[in-house]
Amino acid sequence: MLDVLEPVVLPRRTREDDPGRWLRSTPLLDLEDPKLRLRAHALTQLSKTDREKALAIYGFVKRLPFHKPMKMRLRTAREVIEAGRGDADDKSTVFVALLRAIDIPARIRYIELRGEILRGLTSGIASAARPVVEVWFNDQWMKTDTYVFDAAYMAAARQRLKDANWDWGYGIHREGHMIWTGSSNAWLGGMPTEVDPMVIKEMGVFNDPLELLASPAWRMSYPRIARAVQWNVLAPMMERVVRELREEGTTSGAPRARRA
Repeated sequence: MLDVLEPVVLPRRTREDDPGRWLRSTPLLDLEDPKLRLRAHALTQLSKTDREKALAIYGFVKRLPFHKPMKMRLRTAREVIEAGRGDADDKSTVFVALLRAIDIPARIRYIELRGEILRGLTSGIASAARPVVEVWFNDQWMKTDTYVFDAAYMAAARQRLKDANWDWGYGIHREGHMIWTGSSNAWLGGMPTEVDPMVIKEMGVFNDPLELLASPAWRMSYPRIARAVQWNVLAPMMERVVRELREEGTTSGAPRARRA
């Protein structure tokens, strides 16, 4: 079943997997920002182990409401925290920054997903990049993308998928994982990326979203300005659906009539 989390398989460590490489600051992460460091320590001050610290930060990031804003540049971790909401790139930036601020190695592995995964949110794209955050503790990389969508969004999206008898849509699989427990990997698609039929390819590991956009592979495949304009055209429609989903996810009683 998709609700059963798969056991963690420890791969052979490569130079890329050296956790010491994934602690530095970047313009988006800005680990010297005093407010960012204060937030990280406030979230983890009662945690004793790295796993507990990672879960405390994960919980904070997951609770940030998913939001699809119009934007022409990527936001820093502090900007996202001050906004109090964000999209997948925004939330991955905050997740990695807060972890590194307390000396827990973290990085982003980008995957390219088929546009079908966003059915219900938009039909205007063939594929979309998703940031999977990888966290280092207990001598292994733990992976999850379940931080992207908050609980209200997830509950309503799952219900819409079941009502429409869809397996995929709204960015998730209807039997995908809801949360990450820190004891194994957890996926919105319900299965590891290497066997998920929605995954077209892995795009590599990066410090932050800006590093992905600067990579030769991305620049060759996706002209930056054109891609930004495309998402900004789609953003208002997506944000309208996101608001509807959040209202459905937070309203008690029988769900109101809705369109798939």
